[in-house]
Amino acid sequence: MPQASRGEEAVVLVKSWRWFVGAAVVACLVLLGTGTRGDGSLARSLPADAAEEVVPNRVMTWNLCNPCDERNVDRAAEIATYAPQVVGLQEACARDVKKIRDYLESFYGLDYHVEYGPVLRKWSRCGGAPWNPGGYGQAILSAAPMTDVVKVEYPDGGSEDRGYMAVTTEVGDRSVRVFNTHLAQRRQEAVRAQQTGVLAEAVGRYDRAIVLGDFNAVPEAAELAPMWELATDTDPGCRPTSGGDCGPTTDWQSKFDYVFLRGIAPLQHWVHPTAYSDHHLVHTDLDM
Repeated sequence: MPQASRGEEAVVLVKSWRWFVGAAVVACLVLLGTGTRGDGSLARSLPADAAEEVVPNRVMTWNLCNPCDERNVDRAAEIATYAPQVVGLQEACARDVKKIRDYLESFYGLDYHVEYGPVLRKWSRCGGAPWNPGGYGQAILSAAPMTDVVKVEYPDGGSEDRGYMAVTTEVGDRSVRVFNTHLAQRRQEAVRAQQTGVLAEAVGRYDRAIVLGDFNAVPEAAELAPMWELATDTDPGCRPTSGGDCGPTTDWQSKFDYVFLRGIAPLQHWVHPTAYSDHHLVHTDLDM
């Protein structure tokens, strides 16, 4: 058999080295439980008990904490762990939500529709060009299409513009109206009272509704009375007269985040502290 030339030997060595490097990279990714995408981001591996696909009767609310300079790939992993049918996000920049949605699909195979509900455009919050800052406010992700989208800015936002958005979508294969809101910051009780009045009037038009959001108020706060007259929170320990028995949803041990239900019963309720926001993830499975 003729001997290979030095050039041919060099080609073989290069191919062998490339194969070795490629195999090593794949092995490392398998061991680390990560994946990569075109922009170099690394997917965070999910817990062993993470949901494998969207849970059709599960809804979630989460204040992303902005500006907190957290990676959207980590935020996506937190959502993917529980894979709710519907997610209401607050303190959300439109471009961040777009990236989160992209990661949910490319890394975890979770395909969500999205509707944005920005109440202001602010460079210090969401970046962008000075003459074209990013949109900031609420957003809703839903595994099913959304229709009849409404976006409302409250007449008085307090120290910063605030509002709510509403969509009609499917949860547990049933059509339902979903609201997502963020009320005025703490120590602005009178402003929040006006805002809950506006929100409650809209929610009261529906026999069945889900209201997600950061209300910046504890259950016994007087400004939440209009909501309690219409709906109940999915945490059975959280009522206006509970005396603080319900679990906190923030790092400062206050219950500010709610999943209010009107005409719908909860099955199970969870609160998950997270390293990627000062608000916990709150989600519930519903008896639709």
